[in-house]
Formats: sequence, C-alpha cells, structure tokens
Amino acid sequence: MEQFVFTHNVKIALVILYSFIFLLLAIVKIAQWTTKKDLDNIWIRIKSFLLICVFFTAAFCFNKIVAFLFLMLISYLCLKEFLSLIPTRKTDRKVLLWAYWSIPVSYYIVYIHWATLFYLFIPLYMFILISVRMVMSSNTEGFLKNLAVIQYGLMTTVYALGYLGMTAIIPMQYNPKGGAIGLLFYILILTVSNDFIQMFCGKALGKHKIIPKVSPNKTWEGFIGGVIGTTILSVVMAYFLTPFTLLQSIFAGAVLAVFGFFGDVTMSAIKRDMGVKDTSSLIPGHGGILDRLDSLLFTAPLFFHYFAYINTIVFTRG
Repeated sequence: MEQFVFTHNVKIALVILYSFIFLLLAIVKIAQWTTKKDLDNIWIRIKSFLLICVFFTAAFCFNKIVAFLFLMLISYLCLKEFLSLIPTRKTDRKVLLWAYWSIPVSYYIVYIHWATLFYLFIPLYMFILISVRMVMSSNTEGFLKNLAVIQYGLMTTVYALGYLGMTAIIPMQYNPKGGAIGLLFYILILTVSNDFIQMFCGKALGKHKIIPKVSPNKTWEGFIGGVIGTTILSVVMAYFLTPFTLLQSIFAGAVLAVFGFFGDVTMSAIKRDMGVKDTSSLIPGHGGILDRLDSLLFTAPLFFHYFAYINTIVFTRG
C-alpha cells in the first residue's frame, strides 16, 4: 500500500511543533499556579490543538487508505454536527442518507486522482441529485430552506474539507522539501495558529469590536495581530516545508489569516442564528469537531487552488 513520505524537514518541523505545544501547556499551567487566574479556556484550546495534531500525524503515518478513512471520518462528524444544528424534515431522511453517502464517494474520487470529477461532484452532481430526491418526496413545505441547508452542509463539510485530500495527493515533484505532508501541516498549523494569535492579541490589546453582533469577542486588534503573526509564521514555515518564494509565502500567510477568520465567524453566525454556542459536545469543554475546524472550511480550498495555480499542477487518474 502506498505510504506518505515524511521528509527530513517535515520530521524536524513536527519535533519543533510538539515541543512548542508542550512548552505552551507548561507555561499556562505555571501561570495558573502563580497568578491564580482562570486560564482554562486557553488550556483547553491548546489541548484541542495537540489532539488535532496527534490524530493527523498518526493517520498519515500509515498508508493513504488509513489517511483517507480518517479524513472521511472528519467530514462525517462535521456534516453530522452541522445537520444537527438545523432541524430538517422527516421526509428528508432519505435525502440525508444520500448526503452521507456522498462522503465516501467524494473521497474515493480524490483517492484515484480524478480531480475534475471532484471539482464537479458536490457543487453540480449532488446539487442536482439532492434537488431531484427532495422533489420526489412531494413535500413543498420548507423545501427551499432544507435544500439550502443540506447543500451548504455538503459544500462546507465534504467539498471544502475534501481539499485536504486533494492536497494529500499533490505529487512529490511539486514540493521536494516537504511533499504533500509538508503542505498539509503547513495549512493546518497556520490555520489553527491564526485562531490562537487572534485570541491572544484580542485579549491583550483588543478594544475595538469588529463584528460584535456575530462574534462579540473578535476585535480589530486581534484580527490585525492574527494577520501579521500568521504571515510571519508562514514565511518561516514556508522556507522548510514548501517551494514558496518570499512573496508567495507572505501572500499565502495573509490569505489564510484573513479567510481563516471569516471561516470562523461564518460558522459563528450560523450558530448564533440557531441559538447554540457549540456544534456539539464531542470535545469536552470546547464544542465539537466543526468548532475546531471551521476556519479550514475556507482556508483548505483556497490554499490548494493557490498552490496548484502557482505550480501549474496537472493530475492524472490512478
């Protein structure tokens, strides 16, 4: 079975990453003991980030089948959490079954490198099939709302997150420094780190609310700090894990920071509309998988297409 290549640079980056996470955990714990301040929110966020890194690392240490099964599980949990937020009609149960079945089909398409079909499968073919199946139920009450909910759920949790799989099949020749694994960890670390940097900057310097009706804790100071910090981190990581030039890494960092923020607040707007705080309670004390990966809904597809464009990547099936 085909396995992923962990280059020397990727191994060093992982050692540094885990060392840094454990250092942060130690600093937070010491700060709690010495200052007696409530830092549980920061502690849980760092632990959540650690768990995400551990699961991703473990999944991709095996072969591609295990890795893609892991990504399928992530999409399934995220879609389940999303659909649990918004009530759907009883007559749409079979439609939801079709939606869930689209997950293994979509990832299989990626697994066999059929990129063109992946680009069309959810946005076009599932859009048509879901519409046809809903019409056949002959229930017009709430039709548009439920059609929109199911399609948006597929677009975000299956299609958008599916670009992690697309990144995973990028040939080694396009990134000798880190391979596909280097690119995956690059986007994952930058996306999650952007959330942390924005939170720290917001708590330390935040005074001006950016969109208080959607996310009251988000500030301009946190947003700008996140963009600057993530861009700097992007430049450093790009040197070891990607073929990016300096300007390309600056642009990548800025784009991931900006749209990672909007991915986060878009899901916040949905949750606020539904009157809930978290998408689920899967992660004790800090919500569900979708709460932790909502920024990736925007950053994963944008990063893939940016990388594919500047490297003129052409996929062949098989």
